[in-house]
Amino acid sequence: MLEAPPLAMADSAPEITVVVPVRDEAENIDPLLAEIHAALATRDFEVVYVDDGSTDATPERLAEARRRHPRLRVVRHRRSAGQSAGLLTGIRAARGTWIATLDGDGQNDPADIPALLARAQEGDAPELVAGLRAKRRDTALKRISSRIANGVRARLLGDRTPDTGCGLKVFRRETFLRLPAFDHMHRFLPALVQRAGGRVENVKVNHRPRAAGRSKYGVMNRLWVGIVDLVGVMWLQRRALRPEIETPES
Repeated sequence: MLEAPPLAMADSAPEITVVVPVRDEAENIDPLLAEIHAALATRDFEVVYVDDGSTDATPERLAEARRRHPRLRVVRHRRSAGQSAGLLTGIRAARGTWIATLDGDGQNDPADIPALLARAQEGDAPELVAGLRAKRRDTALKRISSRIANGVRARLLGDRTPDTGCGLKVFRRETFLRLPAFDHMHRFLPALVQRAGGRVENVKVNHRPRAAGRSKYGVMNRLWVGIVDLVGVMWLQRRALRPEIETPES
């Protein structure tokens, strides 16, 4: 169910929409929203939270936050459909030309959004500006598993992206909506953008330890699902159609 945006915002499209998919992140709602608003205080923006079937107090926290933050809009999935579905729902609902994505656990720093947006808006900008977590603030097991997964993915897909797991990315809304949509696609955005003929640039960003809540991902669910998805994305890459167009002389 998509809740209607406040009337004051109904007639104007913002420059950028921050899309935040969440599931059971009640304790992180208010701190992250405050940081987003502080980071974009000089910009015309909106925030779209997608509640992916939370069973904790996330819906109530978001309802309370909407009363304090008129730039906040909320979409809710009846049942959990996953992070990629959350991103797709949020980006479809977004009204901004530009999209910034953030994980809802507070580990991405909203203060990095302006720098990524500025790069995305330059004349020679790539189609996707992706955050690169220069110093991971995760457990050793999570860092090791991510390093292995990134290495395997980079070797098989050739996407030249050292950290696809960073939730902080900036791109045009239309760029995302042209990509093939499937479960877990968020892990392969650089490869999908490159498949469509676009460029990807990595920018170092801050990374923080999780302050509240629990991670939804484990080593095993990342590993087995990732293998299946890798095969699918490799199939898509090999069947990409990018003909060179010539204009006939009159």
